[in-house]
Amino acid sequence: MAAWLNSLLQHPLTKGLAVDDPETTRRRRAILRSKPFLRCLYREWYQLIAQALPHGEGLVVELGSGAGFMKDCIPEVLTTEVQEGLEGIDIVLTQGGPLPFPDASVKALVMTDVLHHINEPRRFFAEATRVVRPNGGVLLMIEPWVTPWSRFIYTHLHSEPFQPESPNWEFPGQGPLSGANGALPWILFQRDRPQFEQEFPQWTITHVQPLMPLAYLLSGGLSLRSFAPAWLYGLCRWLEQASPQLERKNAMFAFVILTHEP
Repeated sequence: MAAWLNSLLQHPLTKGLAVDDPETTRRRRAILRSKPFLRCLYREWYQLIAQALPHGEGLVVELGSGAGFMKDCIPEVLTTEVQEGLEGIDIVLTQGGPLPFPDASVKALVMTDVLHHINEPRRFFAEATRVVRPNGGVLLMIEPWVTPWSRFIYTHLHSEPFQPESPNWEFPGQGPLSGANGALPWILFQRDRPQFEQEFPQWTITHVQPLMPLAYLLSGGLSLRSFAPAWLYGLCRWLEQASPQLERKNAMFAFVILTHEP
C-alpha cells in the first residue's frame, strides 16, 4: 500500500531515476526551484543555520550541498558534494574519506538532511573534531527526528530506511543517498546521548529544537508532488509554533547545534 501511494504521489521529474544518479540531484534542484512552499521551508532552515554561525575566523563548509541553495542565504559558504559533475559545487569530497581542510580551519560545518546518510558516524565525528576549531566552532544540522508521528510517516510514506531500534550507529555503506538510517540523529543526540558524550567529549550538544510536524509533509519534499501553495506556508508555520509542546512531540525534524569545546 505504501509503495503504491508513493508511486502515485511521486514527482514526475524523479520517476524512473536511481536515487544515487547525479541526474536525480539535478532534477531535485529543478523541483526545489519550482515549489515555492518548499523554497520557503528551505529558506527558514538556512536562516536558522545563518543565525547560529559563530563570529571570528574560519571557513563555513556545507556538507552534502546537493539540490539546495544555501549559498544564496550564506554567500561565504563552501559547498561540497560526493557526487561528481554537479554545477555550483566548490569541492568534491570522497565518500567516507577525510575532509580536505587543515586542522582547526573550519568555524562551522553545516548540513541539511545529510548526517543520516553517513554510515560511519564515528569516523565522521573524528574528522569533524580535527577540522573544526575549538573554543566555539560548531556543527549545525537539520535532520530527521523521531516522534510517534514522524515514525509513522517515515516508516510508511518515505523511501529511506528509518530504524530507531537499530543497536548500532553504523549501517551498510551504499550510494551517497541510498544508504541511510533516518533515525540516526535522534539515536546519537537523544537515545544514546550519554554514549555520544562519552565517546566525543570535545562536543557539547548545546541545542536541539524539534521542528515541523506538518510543513515538510505538505511541501512534498524533493521527491513528491506539493500539497500546498506558497501563501499557506506562513499560516502552517504559525499553527505549528502556536503550540511548542505539540510541535516538539510531533516533530519530523530537529535543528541541532554541537559546539566544539577546547
